Amino acid sequence: MSYTGPEFDSSTPRRSRRRAATVAVAALVPGALLGWAVYAAVGDSGSGAERTEAKAPSGAPSAPSAPASSPSDSPSGENSSSSDGKPAPAPSRAGSLQGKVVVIDPGHNPHNFAHPAEINRKVDIGTTQKECDTTGTATNAGYTEAEFTLDVARRLRTALQEQGATVRLTQNGDRAYGPCIDERARIGNEEKADAVVSIHADGSGTGNRGFHVILPASVHAGAADTRPIVAPSRELGARIAGGFVRATGSAPSNYVGGGTGLVTRQDLGGLNLSTVPKVFIECGNMRDSKDAALLISGAWRQKAAQGISEGIVSFLRG
Repeated sequence: MSYTGPEFDSSTPRRSRRRAATVAVAALVPGALLGWAVYAAVGDSGSGAERTEAKAPSGAPSAPSAPASSPSDSPSGENSSSSDGKPAPAPSRAGSLQGKVVVIDPGHNPHNFAHPAEINRKVDIGTTQKECDTTGTATNAGYTEAEFTLDVARRLRTALQEQGATVRLTQNGDRAYGPCIDERARIGNEEKADAVVSIHADGSGTGNRGFHVILPASVHAGAADTRPIVAPSRELGARIAGGFVRATGSAPSNYVGGGTGLVTRQDLGGLNLSTVPKVFIECGNMRDSKDAALLISGAWRQKAAQGISEGIVSFLRG
């Protein structure tokens, strides 16, 4: 999708829409991009619950510390030694997400293009009304965002199921169109999901590269009330960003987020209407040839799914 997200107004020029939606990030910690990427790649020995953040303007994400991997990530919450003083063998983590529910939302739908009237229908997102859904973007060679998101979602489902999680997709290419953005949110809410991730790829200009994770802003209007999920969604997003760096080697976006890989938005119905922790991830820019070369690679999509999975697992183990 274009940077303005899966719910953009197709009558507005792409770049102007992106500028209007971009959230500025102020005063990053020194060396934020390099330091954050390295820290994300190697982890930290401290508690993931204790995170120092640089101050940012209201509504914009701070420069996060990367998600930390700590001894408490083990299923027992301990990092014990055996009686002879030697480190105890690491317990198996297979099945460690038993009882956890994850909803994966593959952005758009491969069949949306054939149903313009249906996907252009307006739905209420609390703050305003927006189109039910859009067709998404595509690479210059025609590989569509909808194809990409569905493939990554299926790979991600497999990775999470191997950890014992219950996983539901909002659509699996088996619907004529949609679901609409309000229904996408409702599915996660009705499942009482422990985490929801909406998978996307951006449609920005050439030279704009990298991934970014979109976090819900604090919204309280109409049917939307994100206040209870802002903090856990930020935690989920930061952990996914760290996992994505480690697994793919991709850098955070060079055109939004100020090098943090995190952007806060209040114009996305899929976030506004969620009552459970939820984020979007734009895995790369389909309109940049270098990013597109990654996105069309099955091997890279597997890494992307693994990175997102690692972030979700880390968040759910908490």
